[in-house]
Amino acid sequence: MINQSALGLLPLDWALVAVALWLAIGLLGLPALRRFRLVAWGLFPLGGAAGLLLAGAALAGLMGSAETAVLPIGLPGLPFHLRLDGLAAYFLFVIGATSAGVSAFAAGYFRKGEGTPPGLLCLQYHVFLASMALVVLADDAYAFMVCWETMALSSFFLVTSNHRVPEIRQAGYLYLLIAHIGAIAILLCFGVLQANTGDYTFGNMRLQHLSPFLASVAFLLAILGFGAKAGILPVHIWLPEAHPAAPSPVSALMSGVMLKTAVYGVLRVTFDLMHVHIWWWGVVLLALGLVTALFGVVFAAVQTDMKRLLAYSSIENIGLIFVGIGLGILFNAYGMEQLSALALTATLYHVAAHAFFKSLLFVATGSVLHATGERNLGHLGGLMRFMPWVAWLTLIGVFASSGLPPLSGFVSEWLLLQSFLFTPGLPDPFLNMLIPVVAAGIVLVTALAGYTMVKFFGIIFLGQPREEKLHNAHDAGSWERLGMLWLAAGCIGLGLMPTIVIQFIDPVTHLLVGTGLGTAASANGWLLLAPTSIDRASYGPVYFLLGIIAGCLLAFMLLRALYHGRLRRAAPWGCGYPRQTPRMQDTAEGFGQPIRQIFEPFFRTQRELPSPFDTAPRYKVVVEDHFWYWLYVPIARVIEFLERQVGRLQQGRISVYLLYSFLTLLVMLFVVTR
Repeated sequence: MINQSALGLLPLDWALVAVALWLAIGLLGLPALRRFRLVAWGLFPLGGAAGLLLAGAALAGLMGSAETAVLPIGLPGLPFHLRLDGLAAYFLFVIGATSAGVSAFAAGYFRKGEGTPPGLLCLQYHVFLASMALVVLADDAYAFMVCWETMALSSFFLVTSNHRVPEIRQAGYLYLLIAHIGAIAILLCFGVLQANTGDYTFGNMRLQHLSPFLASVAFLLAILGFGAKAGILPVHIWLPEAHPAAPSPVSALMSGVMLKTAVYGVLRVTFDLMHVHIWWWGVVLLALGLVTALFGVVFAAVQTDMKRLLAYSSIENIGLIFVGIGLGILFNAYGMEQLSALALTATLYHVAAHAFFKSLLFVATGSVLHATGERNLGHLGGLMRFMPWVAWLTLIGVFASSGLPPLSGFVSEWLLLQSFLFTPGLPDPFLNMLIPVVAAGIVLVTALAGYTMVKFFGIIFLGQPREEKLHNAHDAGSWERLGMLWLAAGCIGLGLMPTIVIQFIDPVTHLLVGTGLGTAASANGWLLLAPTSIDRASYGPVYFLLGIIAGCLLAFMLLRALYHGRLRRAAPWGCGYPRQTPRMQDTAEGFGQPIRQIFEPFFRTQRELPSPFDTAPRYKVVVEDHFWYWLYVPIARVIEFLERQVGRLQQGRISVYLLYSFLTLLVMLFVVTR
């Protein structure tokens, strides 16, 4: 049992206190509806402190046994059942720790006159945080769906904060539509899992032993429902629309945190509520995750809007996470629990890593947007000299997102690739042939992710300012710096202390597959990570960092000794053209052109060629998503056709409506008498 604190509260109690604080902070925003300073500099920092409290409670919960509670709220006979176990505690930590940094940044980010009044925005923001935490804590389908819908609605209002812009309203409605399609699939999944017992608590679902057919139906419904929230193909379409529309702190929470609630749902249903694992489930997730990751990174590489670029990058990372889950299912289906634990450890590690570095990158774009008023990469450049704090902290997020050591993204991707190295032990020749192809695809995705991040950072911060107004750009304020420093520290900490982090992940994998990596990973001390054995593979991030520092110092000393005083500065060579301007630098379109040509079948490309009679000729390339025209536009046309047919029933005559009522009564009498 967990040792009680001095106040006699258990970790679940402290988690509920943090959730109650978020709700109370949100309600305090209503009396201070337009008191900007009170909301921004008072309530949002309090929300960040509540996030730290939640993260602390989650860490305590990871080290103890499962706790349960029943809240007497809801409908008669349907109270909220809550449960804090290892899986819930880990995701609560991600929610709390990430939201602490984002809330601190939000205290300096939000301005007056940005659509929604500050107090109302505060309410929506903190209800969003509280609902995500309760989704993770829910232990019955009723509580889960209520909190899930609350999360969807509150995030919808946050996305449409600047609701006066038609494009933002359209993005919000698209997000809400996809969210509700996913919610219907999740509800049907719970209906299958309760096995016609009428008891929708997760405890009852754990007791049911479904046939392989019904288990497969529940699994596919879960993938559709949670995949719609996560952004898996083909229900990814809302991410690149909603993320650019939302304020940057909201985008950070949605991409860094909210998407992980969907990952939590897949893990909860697949590994906790169901007792059967079939090998082809893993193959489905491997294929779906790889296609999603490749699709996301290719589209990210050709974007010219910095927030759309990050949205597609989130699709890529979600694809990698689903690949890890698929590999875990595959190993578990063949009784290889230790390797399943390795794959799930890589997955859970990437959940935390992505939460920190993607939140950092989104809040960085918010600072750039406020300083310049621009989201288009073609109008940015040279901001490193005007925004050094933002630039250097963004560079940490870029390195982590690119999977470079010794930061967090490298550890999770390295562990995932280590998992693939053991797949030749699978007893199926087809899988032994398929898995290396998936592993090669993951390596390609990782390389393209690095390429995309070079474009992102280089176009925004390096070179010369492409617009005159960029010379007036200002650096981030103190609250914004504090939030970014916290998120950057998370990227560094997760990268330098992998063995310690794996010790916290170990209770989760024990819950899901019955074993973990903790003993093997820490057998050689906290400085050296060996996921299976030191003879097979090992990684020492601190040693790596010390090597980088020593190499840089040595290079600096050699340069000072050999070339000091013999360097001269000159203008770069411009092919003999004397009238160079900053507009002649490499553009975002030019940087992404090789990817656009190599992966041309991925895109629906429209080119607008200049006319020879134009006084200011422009060449424009528009890259669109095929899924809009292959899937969503045909569905929309069918729905519009059905609406027109149904609309014919409405004639505007009372006699016709009475006839409808009479025919309905006749049909009902006929059905009842039979």
